[in-house]
Amino acid sequence: HRIVEIGCIELSNQIPTNNIFHEYINPQRPVSEEAYKIHGYSDKFLSDKKTFAEIAESFLDFINGKKLIIHNAPFDLSFLNYEMKLLKKEGIDKKNVVDTLEIARIKYPGSQNSLDALCKRFNIDNSKRKKHTALVDCHLLKEIYVNLIDQKEPKFNLENIEIIDSKFSNNINKKNNISKEIIKPSNEELQLHKKYLKSHLPKNYYN
Repeated sequence: HRIVEIGCIELSNQIPTNNIFHEYINPQRPVSEEAYKIHGYSDKFLSDKKTFAEIAESFLDFINGKKLIIHNAPFDLSFLNYEMKLLKKEGIDKKNVVDTLEIARIKYPGSQNSLDALCKRFNIDNSKRKKHTALVDCHLLKEIYVNLIDQKEPKFNLENIEIIDSKFSNNINKKNNISKEIIKPSNEELQLHKKYLKSHLPKNYYN
């Protein structure tokens, strides 16, 4: 399974800047039928695009020194770091990543926490998400992230933050939902969650 698209948008104080990274990527293998139904990128469309090796340096430069916001981060990181390994480059450290799925699971245990489900929860317009394309998902994730860190959590300075999303050549469904059994977090778990946010987001947060 290879990456066929990477999209990143930069945030400054919860507002997207004009700094965007976006590349379609030639996976150097056929796109599966199921994956094509999801993102709509055909072998012909991707055939003249750059390979991951050709865009790796510019991608790493773009995210250098920044926190990354990813929905279901372990999934995306496994593929991004696989590509890095093929190039004998250092992988992305999970310490530099904020996983919105993990935050959503703690705040809304027992609920569906996919991008679409969270858009519905927060009344975010996802009508442009006819296909699962990286930049559209990035903009939706930005809105979701801002809602996840509302007044119930500390408000953070979002300087040097990147929203990132990637798509793949084969259809692998992200496991965005947890068991239907409702398990409410204890006060201790909530405090641990707050400590997690403080340790994984920029330390320069404000009230």
